[in-house]
Amino acid sequence: MAQTSNRQSSNKRTGNKRAGNKRSAPDGRTGTTMRRSLRREAPSTIGLLTDEQDFAAMRHYATFTFDDHSVYLQQVEGLLKALTAQGVHTTVALFDPEEYAQFCAESDIVADSPASRSRFTAEIAGIGATVTYTGQPLAGLIPLLVSRSVRRATWEYGTMLLAGLGECADCGQDVGRAAFDRASHLLLRVLESAGPGTHHLVCSTPTENEQLLAALHTDRDATGPARLDSAEGAEFVTVLAVGIALERRGGVVLRTSAAGAPDRVHGWRLARGGLVPLTAGEVFSAYCTDADTGDPVSPESGVEYCAGFDIGADEPEPHH
Repeated sequence: MAQTSNRQSSNKRTGNKRAGNKRSAPDGRTGTTMRRSLRREAPSTIGLLTDEQDFAAMRHYATFTFDDHSVYLQQVEGLLKALTAQGVHTTVALFDPEEYAQFCAESDIVADSPASRSRFTAEIAGIGATVTYTGQPLAGLIPLLVSRSVRRATWEYGTMLLAGLGECADCGQDVGRAAFDRASHLLLRVLESAGPGTHHLVCSTPTENEQLLAALHTDRDATGPARLDSAEGAEFVTVLAVGIALERRGGVVLRTSAAGAPDRVHGWRLARGGLVPLTAGEVFSAYCTDADTGDPVSPESGVEYCAGFDIGADEPEPHH
């Protein structure tokens, strides 16, 4: 009897446990259904190896099981489509093997591990450049991701340069901050003077290590101020500020498009903390010369090469 009683008690407890696993929410949903609902609200990030060289570097890890970059990209695209079909918000981040190895060394974690790769991907998703996947082909997503990564690296490098300049020996003012404020003022004056239209600006500033480039796209109608992306604006101002602070021979080019009119190209060179207008001939020469080889490039049809316009005499004098 004791054994029978114990067996019945055990069966009763087991039955209660099984019943608990099948317990439903008040609206009738099971635990599995609710977890699926939560999964759709949990975002995903894919760390992508965009080129053959980075892919080859990851093949040194035994736990990285892919051996063909094309197949790898196909499988990534399939995963992105599957996650999107489930209603999961998914972003793609650039996976850099060198940065990954450094991250693992600094974090004292094993590099040859899927968990470590997942942790690194989560880190770069929070601080690096990403692209939201909306069903676009991977062939189109990769160039955009690389471009955003280069832009972010340029901004970080420029910010580091400005931060390292310290204070002015004469007045104690932060040199980088003053240059950034000056660059912001110059950009606003250019946009105000450019008038209505779609504007594309490029700023180029040489440094000891590399040529910094930043691009900015804006739209402005006849009644309001220019509309621009805040991230692009910060990158553009940072590159311009580096040229101001380091007194480099940088420059700015503006291309304006408006309905029913040819595109207009204007240009300025950076000098003494200001933007000095180029002549029409200088703009033509700069725009129609290959930056790498110095060879002439044919001018575009339907484009007018114009002198840089005066952006106003009310600019404050550069402090440094």
